[in-house]
Amino acid sequence: MHKLGRGHRDKVQQFMTITGASEKIALQALKASDWHLEGAFDVFYSQPQIKSYTDTRHLEKLYNRYKDPYADMILADGITLLCNDLQVDPQDIVMLVVSWHMKASTMCEYSKQEFFIGLQALGIDSLEKFRERISFMRSELKDEQKFREIYNFAFGWAKEKGQKSLALDTAIGMWQLLFAEKQWPLVDHWCQFLQARHNKAISRDTWSQLLEFARTVDPALSNYDAEGAWPYLIDEFVEYLNENGIIQNSQLTDWSQKR
Repeated sequence: MHKLGRGHRDKVQQFMTITGASEKIALQALKASDWHLEGAFDVFYSQPQIKSYTDTRHLEKLYNRYKDPYADMILADGITLLCNDLQVDPQDIVMLVVSWHMKASTMCEYSKQEFFIGLQALGIDSLEKFRERISFMRSELKDEQKFREIYNFAFGWAKEKGQKSLALDTAIGMWQLLFAEKQWPLVDHWCQFLQARHNKAISRDTWSQLLEFARTVDPALSNYDAEGAWPYLIDEFVEYLNENGIIQNSQLTDWSQKR
């Protein structure tokens, strides 16, 4: 490392401190990202072969801190304690990203296997490392492919066990959380439309197609194809927007430039 300039040496040291990686792996990730620290973290966490070693004894200790006293899993109280330790609001979208990494099957609970798999994949075996990964996980929401994966994961994660559809109130809460991140200007109108006209559980098809609609159709509906293969609920939503003159709202015109 003595051959590196001071700026590069500092980045290597910082990278090693945050990830627990060796100097060799730190150099590999930083060089791959042209010495951009955030890019190096992305390289590091997206390539399993260079992840840092996690100590399973430390993971066990971490798990036991949050484990429910009457079940071998982490339940709502344990997740609340984890959020307090991470200094993150339980309603923060980053906790959805955490659950996505853990491949959690149900909201507000982590099995021991899910907890271990998720933290090992992220190279986390201590609270300090967990806190340091939060900004990285937040940044993953800005990656379009990862956002799509997180969005689609959220449907199965949020629905009640044994149900094929997602309860309307839960779906609305999840959409408001996810589309606040994407700043889709029609999200509130969509939620109001559902409460006024639909008032039923949401199918997986509607859930997945809405993201495509938000991503591809301009909020002013200038490129909306009435003959397209959208679910009937989305077609009815377009009728609702037209009936109520909502698409005339000038605030919607900036959206295409922001996407």
